[in-house]
Amino acid sequence: MWIKYNASVKCLFHFIDFSGYFNCLGKDGKVYDELKYVWLQGRQVWMYSRLYRTMERFHRPEILEAAKSGAAFLQKFARVQASGGPGKCAFCLTRDGRTVKVQRTIFSECFYVMAMDELSRITQDKEMQADAESMMDRLIFWVQTDSSDLGRPQLPGDPPINSMAVPMMLLCLVDQLTEGRTDVAEKYKDLSGWCVERILQHIQRDGKAILENVTLNGKELPGCQGRLQNPGHALEAGWFLLQYALKKGDVHLQKTAVDKFMEIPFHTGWDKQHGGLFYFLDVDGHCPTQLEWNMKLWWPHCEALIAYLMAYGHSREPVLLDRFKQIYNYTFTHFSDEEHGEWFGYLSRQGEVVLDFKGGPFKGFFHVPRCLYMCEKLLDSLLERQDS
Repeated sequence: MWIKYNASVKCLFHFIDFSGYFNCLGKDGKVYDELKYVWLQGRQVWMYSRLYRTMERFHRPEILEAAKSGAAFLQKFARVQASGGPGKCAFCLTRDGRTVKVQRTIFSECFYVMAMDELSRITQDKEMQADAESMMDRLIFWVQTDSSDLGRPQLPGDPPINSMAVPMMLLCLVDQLTEGRTDVAEKYKDLSGWCVERILQHIQRDGKAILENVTLNGKELPGCQGRLQNPGHALEAGWFLLQYALKKGDVHLQKTAVDKFMEIPFHTGWDKQHGGLFYFLDVDGHCPTQLEWNMKLWWPHCEALIAYLMAYGHSREPVLLDRFKQIYNYTFTHFSDEEHGEWFGYLSRQGEVVLDFKGGPFKGFFHVPRCLYMCEKLLDSLLERQDS
């Protein structure tokens, strides 16, 4: 398992451009498109920085220089110029940093924050840390006060909703920004509670379902949008909540994180015929309208591995370890590429590779190494407690 971890770092590391990273890599690692995606640039800076900062074997100068290269590219090119603050970040850039596409969401900015904050912890660059906090404050304004700068018009038939990805992502950012910083923790203390409250609103159907989208006051939405389930997102929310609850000593939230956000999506999302987690489901059993609904994607399985190992490490319940093993066995027999290294990302329902590239517009150097990094940390913690 961990040989693949080091290979994952090596495979993606070689594709640093003169500034930033190539993201679109074929199955053999060759660049097939020079476009650069801001989500993936930010994630890769964060991942290099986290590995360099926290794991001795990755404390290597070339990894730090790779992180700095990506951060420099983001700071120079990611923002789309706008008045009144840092403005929007692009979604996609050319090789030399010209804007190609801007999404009307918050996620490019989220990964910008993660990247700058993590690298600033190594370099002690106060301006970079301030840059991260400034963008974070902009995100909070967009989410809680006025989203008009995102460029999405408010149409009468499309009222605002609570999409689980938003409070999840903000909770992740609070955890990132506040690590070891009491002054920053004080600044964002109310935001954590707001995020948790918004995530818990997605428990629906008398506690028997986790729905991806709900109204702003936590009610079920009509139609396909309201019935949508995303097992991978729910499992990721589960370990975000569990991590938060363990830090707070909130026993009730710890139980909710496991029982509702792990066990429910696992039982509903696991394909009992072919194995693996479905990408999307309809809570009433209708065919989801997303064309890829029955595919098996790499990242939900990464989140499931983290979730169940974290849950087992906390409770030592054997059934949670069994879940981890079940997901592990499917994941490493289907996604891992023994010939060229790294993982395939997109499988058919039957588990056959459908898209054979290793990097694309949404798959980069993040979910796989973060999963392996976190699982290694969790296993180390388990072993330490056994020895003590």
